[in-house]
Order: sequence, then structure tokens, then C-alpha cells
Amino acid sequence: MTVKMVTPYGEDTLDSLNHRCRTCDLCGLSETRTQVVVGSGVVPSPLMLIGEGPGEQEDETGVPFVGKAGQLLTKILESAGIQRETDCFITNIVKCRPPKNRAPQVDEIVACSGYLWRQVELVQPRIMVLLGSVALKSVLGHEVAISKVRGQWQFLDVGYMSERLYVMPMFHPSYLLRNQSREPGSPKWLTWKDIQEVKIALDFYKQQ
Repeated sequence: MTVKMVTPYGEDTLDSLNHRCRTCDLCGLSETRTQVVVGSGVVPSPLMLIGEGPGEQEDETGVPFVGKAGQLLTKILESAGIQRETDCFITNIVKCRPPKNRAPQVDEIVACSGYLWRQVELVQPRIMVLLGSVALKSVLGHEVAISKVRGQWQFLDVGYMSERLYVMPMFHPSYLLRNQSREPGSPKWLTWKDIQEVKIALDFYKQQ
């Protein structure tokens, strides 16, 4: 499918985009945040992961996915031999914590969308992982439940390369924390299978 990447920040470098995000007041989240959580990892990178929004610990540290859900995400990545510090770039749909960790509202997602798409252009991923339903809907526009499409490759046409971008929807780690079972067919079990598919695609790309 084709999703038009719309960003008014097409001239921004990584540094200038980070500065723009950290001084942003385009939506009400700027009034309650402690820190803007722009993203972390390698730029450019063949693998990009996108979550929903920062939580309490992320808001305090300015680093994405450092709380319990982030620690679980690190374990998921490492189970497939993926190191978050050297093998990927991680960010969120919105860069500021929604109060009480509620889901981002439409106006907040729209306010941050230009930042997100410029990040995609700068990171230039070959593989993108969408963590949870908010990321799925925001990036692909899918209204279906994450449980219906997780583990199934989606594809995007992007402007920075001729090949299509491989997109893998997966359960958000916070959902997995509420579903602890590792029995075959459980959300955790499925997620471990999904990340193995991501690693296979990543290794294939690196061999090209």
C-alpha cells in the first residue's frame, strides 16, 4: 500500500529535528510533560520500532521504552539477537507522555506526525515494527484489531528507496505484561515468533 509521508520538516537534520521536538508546543501534551522523548538508537538503521507514547519513566529520563514494558521489549529483541543500542532505532507515535498513560488523542497524533515521518526519512529503515494498535492505525491507517494482523507482513511505498518498506505489526510490550502466559498461541508466544520473522528479514537485508 502507499502511505504518503507528509512532513513540513523535510530540511531538518537529526539534530535540528530533535531540537524542534524538544521545544514543541503544538498540542496540550507540552503543558504536562517533563521531557520530550524523541527516540534513541542508530541513524540510519535498517530496523525501526514505533510504539504508542512515553510512559512515566520515559517522561522522567527522556529515553523511550525504559520502564517495565521497555525492559520486556529489550528481552524480546535480544531473544532474536537484536541489540537495541546498535541494531535499531526506537521511537513513539507521540513524543510526550499522555496524562496517566492514556491513549494519544487524534490531535496529538496529528501534531507529532510530521516529526515521525521526518524521523522515518532520516532513519531510512528497510524494516519497521509497529508496536500496538495506536502505531498500527497511525502509520498504516488500519482500523482492524492488532490481533488480526500481527505477525503478517505489510508493505509501504516510501520516498527514500525504490523497494517497499517491510512493516511488521506486533503486540505492544505493555499488553504482554498483562498477559503473562507463554503457552503456545498466547500473545507472548506469538510475539516471540513474530520477532524471529523480523530477524530473518533483517538478516536477509544485511546479506544484500
